[in-house]
Amino acid sequence: MSLLVVENLHVFRGGQHVLRGVGLTLGAGTCLQLTGPNGAGKTTLLRAVAGLCEIEQGSISWRGRDTRRDPRPFHVECTYLGHEVPLKGDLTAIENLRFSVGLRRTVGVAEQRAALNQVGARPFEHQPLRSLSAGQRRRVALAALLLCATPLWLLDEPTTNLDAAGQALLMTLLDQHLAAGGLV
Repeated sequence: MSLLVVENLHVFRGGQHVLRGVGLTLGAGTCLQLTGPNGAGKTTLLRAVAGLCEIEQGSISWRGRDTRRDPRPFHVECTYLGHEVPLKGDLTAIENLRFSVGLRRTVGVAEQRAALNQVGARPFEHQPLRSLSAGQRRRVALAALLLCATPLWLLDEPTTNLDAAGQALLMTLLDQHLAAGGLV
């Protein structure tokens, strides 16, 4: 069964036709990797699917429902992680999880610590994010991704700033998410 269907998507940015007639269909347990040169429209496509930029033509449906007409059910089940981690520099890792994930659902300290541990970020859970390396901040963002517990992950360059161990960890997290029926 197709969960995410994008049909005939057209997006203009700055007067340029960035996406023209793009379509895709994804079912449970599916990962689609977008590749191409800088400026090809990969980020634009992810942002359009996430509802973060306007589309001029086409449709995006989630579980058979148009995400533009009824965005709430889609947004409840989708997490977007862009190039920059969506975290606050003055908050600690654990405070960031409480705040950012708390906007979606209630998570206890034990669950937050378990997610930080899973991504190797537990040793610096009480440090402000501004004092962490870019790779450490990415690990905290991955912990937030896990805690959001959504079936659809829209990831824009998810390995950015991760060392080899962090990239291997990400592949493990993706495998686990897909095996559980998630989409990436």
